[in-house]
Amino acid sequence: MAEKAVVVYSGGMDSFTVLHQAIQDGKDVHALSFNYGQRHSKELEYAKAVCKELGIPHLINDISAINQLLQGSSLTSDDIEVAEGHYASENMKSTVVPNRNMILLSLAIGYAVSIGADSVYYGAHSGDHEIYPDCRPEFVEAMNAVSQIANYEPVKVYSPFLYQDKIAILRAGVAMNLDYGKTWTCYNGREKACGKCGSCNERLEAFATLGLTDPLEYESA
Repeated sequence: MAEKAVVVYSGGMDSFTVLHQAIQDGKDVHALSFNYGQRHSKELEYAKAVCKELGIPHLINDISAINQLLQGSSLTSDDIEVAEGHYASENMKSTVVPNRNMILLSLAIGYAVSIGADSVYYGAHSGDHEIYPDCRPEFVEAMNAVSQIANYEPVKVYSPFLYQDKIAILRAGVAMNLDYGKTWTCYNGREKACGKCGSCNERLEAFATLGLTDPLEYESA
C-alpha cells in the first residue's frame, strides 16, 4: 500500500508540479488547498479542476477569517496594490503574507496526522528565497524538525524543489508532460493573468528561457 502524503496545493505552477512529483514518487496523494482571503483566490478553481480530473482527494479549507490577522500584504489587503516587476525588487516585499507558510504547514501537518500520512509536500523553491523568508531552506528544515516532535506521529515536511529555481520546476514538469494551462500563477484574480506582477514575470521568463510558449492567457499579450 502506498504511503499517504499531503500536498499543499494552491493551484499555482509550483504546487501543480509538486503535486505530480508526489504522484510520481508513488504516494497516495491527498491535496489540501486554503482560502485565506487571498486576492488571487481564483487559483483555487484551478486546483479543484485538476484534482477532479486526477481523481485525487482534495480539501479546500476556508480559513478566510484569519485574513484580518494577516494584513499589510498586497495579497490580503484590498487597499494595497499588487506590485509590478521582478521578485528581486524591494517593492515585491509587499506580497509577503505574514507567517503564511508556518500557518498553512501547521494545518497541513495536523491533517497529515489525522489521515495517517507521513509527509507534507510543498512548493518552496530557490527563486523565492530572497523575498520570502518562509521559503528559505532554514525555515523548511526548522519546520521539518518541529514536525518530527509536535505529535506522536512524526511527519516529514518536504520541498522537492527547495534548491532549484522556477526554470528547473518547469523543466521537471515538461518532462512529466504537464499542461501548465491548468495552473494560475498571477497575484491578481482577474479574468486573465496580468503579465506584470512578480509571479507572472518569473513564470514568463521560465517559459522563455526554455523556448516554450506559456499556454495561459495574459492581459499584456
